[in-house]
Amino acid sequence: MAKIKLRIGDNEIEIDSRDFYVDNHTIGKVIENVTMLLQESSARIMSYPPEYGVGESNALSSLENAEVYEPEFGEPVFVPLNELHGKLLILSKNSFFDKPRIVSETVNELREHGWIANPLDVSKILAQMAFGKELRKGKQDDRSFYFVQKELLAN
Repeated sequence: MAKIKLRIGDNEIEIDSRDFYVDNHTIGKVIENVTMLLQESSARIMSYPPEYGVGESNALSSLENAEVYEPEFGEPVFVPLNELHGKLLILSKNSFFDKPRIVSETVNELREHGWIANPLDVSKILAQMAFGKELRKGKQDDRSFYFVQKELLAN
C-alpha cells in the first residue's frame, strides 16, 4: 500500500493506493501533478522556478518529510529502538490508538506500514509513552492495552 501526503500551506491531500494503483514509475508524475494542482488552488501567489519534467527533477526530494513505502512490493525495514517512538506517533496521529490496542496489534500495524519492530521494544516504548501521558494504559485479564483518551469539550 502506497500512501502519498502533500501539504502546501493550509491545503493538504492524501492519496492511498487502495484508491488506485501507483507504482515506482508513476509516483513522481502523480506527486508532480498533485503538487501543481495544490499550488494553483492556493490563495497565496508565490513565484516558483521554472518547472522541470519528471525525468529532470526528483519530485520526492522537493517535499518535506516525504516517505514512500509499498510493503507489498518490498521487504519491511527494521526500526531501531531510537526511531520507534516516532513511528508510534505516526500510528497515533492516524487514529490507530483511538481504540485500545495491545502490543501484538501494534507490531502488526507497524508491519502493515512496512516496518519491523521487536515486540519487547514496542512494549517498552508504549510504556514510556503512557508514563509520559502521550497514551493511556489500561489492564484487563492480565493484558495491557494502550489508547488515546479523547478530549471532552465543555462550553
